[in-house]
Amino acid sequence: MLHAAPGTCPNCFADIAGNFCHQCSQETTLHPPSTREFLHEFIGHYVALEGKLWKSLWLLLLKPGRLTLEYIQGRRVRYVQPLRLYLTFSLIFFALFKLSGVQILNFDEEVAPGQVAIGQAATPAKPGAPLRIKSDGEDITGRVGTAVDTLHHGWGERVNKFLSQPKEDVYRQMNKTFFSYGPYALFALMPFFALLLKLLYLGTGRRFGAHLLFALHANAFAFAMLSLQIAVPPGWGWTHFILLVWMVIYLPLAMRKVYGGGKLVTLLRWLVLMLLHMLCIVLAILMTLGSAFLA
Repeated sequence: MLHAAPGTCPNCFADIAGNFCHQCSQETTLHPPSTREFLHEFIGHYVALEGKLWKSLWLLLLKPGRLTLEYIQGRRVRYVQPLRLYLTFSLIFFALFKLSGVQILNFDEEVAPGQVAIGQAATPAKPGAPLRIKSDGEDITGRVGTAVDTLHHGWGERVNKFLSQPKEDVYRQMNKTFFSYGPYALFALMPFFALLLKLLYLGTGRRFGAHLLFALHANAFAFAMLSLQIAVPPGWGWTHFILLVWMVIYLPLAMRKVYGGGKLVTLLRWLVLMLLHMLCIVLAILMTLGSAFLA
């Protein structure tokens, strides 16, 4: 049993003096942990109740841009790492979103002119021809859009095969695809978000890594706010309104804190950033749902 500090580190075999190894940071005085010590270590490492988590949350949620500046200026050990913050809040959001029972697609709406109804059976369609689909025993004809008209015949067969399933199966597959690949698709947008910041702040001398850091913190905040929106009871309308307003004004405040610049210029940059980023999100979601046709 190791109760006294040895002369060399049991982990990396470096010569040591003191309570911690200067090379690998492991404690030098070791003993089998008690139940209390084991729980303390588990909570401190995974839940981070002792300082790091609360300091990080305080700055992330209530001090726009401050956490990013702290990291850039070298004060990093005292806070949770940016990537871990982003992954944590994104997983919480998607878990709450799934448990909330929100429908990704609604198949109960009436079919508007020019739209395709998803029903129980479909007849194969040739490129450029109307797509005829049966719904509740009644034929509904929808014109396939220009983009679908240009698809390869094999892709068209996959689409028709997918749409020929009962609508419950179609919804189930779309829902499964969204929650399986949606988090990865949104995470893949982080470099694009950082690239947009890089273009909007050309000439500031900031490296791409600094923009990526800001992107992780900004999107971690967005996921945290959206999670709170889901978790707050529906009757608390004023709380939803406050969260929505704070989510809207947070990003321009954070941009001005980290990058500087005038209020009007920052507002214009924020509008461009939001427009392009929302477009990227819509395309990512459409691509994610479209992958269900290949399943």
